[in-house]
Amino acid sequence: MSPLTTRSTKRSEEELRALAAEGALLDDADAVGVARWAAENFPGTLAVACSMAEGVLPHLISQSAPGVDVLFLETGYHFSDTIGTRARVADELDVNVVDVLPELTVAEQDAKFGARLYERDPASCCAMRKMEPLGRTLAGYEAWVTGVRRDEAPTRTETPLVTFDEKHGLVKINPLVTWSLDDVTDYALDNGVPINLLLSDGYPSIGCEPCTKRVAPGEDPRSGRWAGLSKTECGIHT
Repeated sequence: MSPLTTRSTKRSEEELRALAAEGALLDDADAVGVARWAAENFPGTLAVACSMAEGVLPHLISQSAPGVDVLFLETGYHFSDTIGTRARVADELDVNVVDVLPELTVAEQDAKFGARLYERDPASCCAMRKMEPLGRTLAGYEAWVTGVRRDEAPTRTETPLVTFDEKHGLVKINPLVTWSLDDVTDYALDNGVPINLLLSDGYPSIGCEPCTKRVAPGEDPRSGRWAGLSKTECGIHT
C-alpha cells in the first residue's frame, strides 16, 4: 500500500487537528478501540512506526487495517536480531514493511564525516539516519502510529494517546501508552507475534547496535540507549 491510495489529497491541517482532538477523547486503555478508530479515520493514509523490538504494534493495527504500511528506520547499524525480526514481521503479518533509508549509506557518511560519528556526535548521526528520513517519509501520510509507552522513561510519562504532531504536521497515535513491557510481551506470546530475542537478553529498549548496551535488572529500561552520554532520545519523539 502506498500513501493516500484511498484519499486523493491530504486533508488540511485544520481537519487533521480536529481529528487529533477527537482521538484524544478515546479511552487510552483500549488499544484495540484506538486501532479501530485510526483505521476508520485514516484509510490508506496511516503508517505504523516499528523499531522491530517485536511486531506487536503492526499486528494490533493490521487487525483493523490489513496491509498497513509499517515504517522501519533502516539506519545501517541494526543488530542482526533486529533485521531478523523485521523479516519475520514482513513475512508473517498482514502488513507492508517499508524500509526508510537515509540519504547516505554508512560508508558514504563515514567518508564525509569520519568513521563512528555516533561516538563523536550522536545527535547528528541520529538526525541524518533517523529523523530526516522519517520526516521525509511521513510527509506522504495523514497519521502515524507509534509504540511509545509512558513507563519507558521519565521523559515519556506524559505521552498523550492522540495528538497533532507539530514537527511533522500530521496526527500521532500512541495506542500502547498505558501498557507495560510485560503487556507487550504477553500480547506477542498470546498472538504468535514475532519477538526480538534481544528483549530477553538484557535489552528492554533496542536501538542501533553501537549505541545500545544491556540494562541491569531494575534500571531505567532506556538507560542502555546512548549509555555513558547525556543523550536519552534520538529526537523522533521529542
